[in-house]
Amino acid sequence: MSLIKRTFPTFPSLSDLFGEDWSTTNWPEVSWSPAVNVIENGDNFEVEVAAPGLRKEEFDISVENGVLRISGKSEKEAEEKKKNYTRREFSSRSFLNRFTLPENVDGDSIDAKYENGILHLKLKKKDKAESSKKQIAVK
Repeated sequence: MSLIKRTFPTFPSLSDLFGEDWSTTNWPEVSWSPAVNVIENGDNFEVEVAAPGLRKEEFDISVENGVLRISGKSEKEAEEKKKNYTRREFSSRSFLNRFTLPENVDGDSIDAKYENGILHLKLKKKDKAESSKKQIAVK
């Protein structure tokens, strides 16, 4: 099983290639959404996000109102100048994932590290989940 979901464009048959324009408008767009694993252990949850090619500075991780928000954005630019021409290339990709945290997760105690193309998050469980049950007296 691969952590990275891949979507490959479908290529036309050879007979179609000779009868049509080879412009990029004939190719479908490929969107990027990193694969995510969520693992529950005794004392914590682990979230693994497969995001190769990014740097740790390109991630934004936050918790607000019980929602864990993980996003990343990568922009690359290259320019080559020669005697008779200039070649300039650039690319950009981004993603956003949101997860509703269970009540037994301590949103203030989340550790994150990025190594070998995988973002690892460790979400610690609270010692004891606070009960949200409230008894209502009948008047």
